[in-house]
Amino acid sequence: MVFGIVLGLIIFIGTNWLLIKGGPMTPDGRHVVGPHLQLLSQFFIGYRVSFLGSIIGFLYGFALGTLCGSTIGWIYNKMVDLKTK
Repeated sequence: MVFGIVLGLIIFIGTNWLLIKGGPMTPDGRHVVGPHLQLLSQFFIGYRVSFLGSIIGFLYGFALGTLCGSTIGWIYNKMVDLKTK
């Protein structure tokens, strides 16, 4: 769960940091905020560089981090189990 919380917070804080910081203006008067972070929407359905998107990103990050942490823990425990036999 710690991996999940950390990954979720990284996405949440990173998104909101970019929103507060702002971005450069385009010639048509729009702000470009986080074009690289926007690529997460290719993997996380519903994610956008917005406050609601940061909450959605936190949930996806929490789920992915928890899954990865559980997998690492399972592999580690299997390796320790093999070593002790």
